[in-house]
Amino acid sequence: MSNIREPDMAFAEAVKKAGGKTLDLCYQCGTCTASCPSGRRTAFRTRQLIRKAQLGLKDDILGSDELWMCTTCYSCVERCPRDVEIVDIILLMRNMAVQKGYMAEAHKKIGASLMKVGATVPFGDDMRKLRADMGLPANPPTTAGNEKAMEDFRKIMRRTGFDKLLGGN
Repeated sequence: MSNIREPDMAFAEAVKKAGGKTLDLCYQCGTCTASCPSGRRTAFRTRQLIRKAQLGLKDDILGSDELWMCTTCYSCVERCPRDVEIVDIILLMRNMAVQKGYMAEAHKKIGASLMKVGATVPFGDDMRKLRADMGLPANPPTTAGNEKAMEDFRKIMRRTGFDKLLGGN
């Protein structure tokens, strides 16, 4: 059985058309991978992801965990000798992945927390106690304590389709 994957050059063109106009400038020097803090601790190889995009290997990219390993620190962009907008291209491909129903589980959890309480980091009892000890209100002035603001926020999220991206109705 062959392990040959079919390229989808329409995918590469779609990435460029969506804003990844510098995709073809990459000549695979590897500076991005060498600069990547995520790549030091994970299987993420920036250069490989960009090459797969150039080759139109859509299925290898959109459903991959690697697409979500970029921390968007821009170290690769700062060092790229060809000025490839690597992080922007990765973000474009993430958006494409989400539109196709793929999203890292951690991102789904953060999105669900945002929809539920209006914050991406849950605010726990330890933080409330610390704030009270410092003479601050236990809850910071956010949408979390304001039901009207939370409902308005959720309404915006529903109108933009954010809830559906998370698997909601």
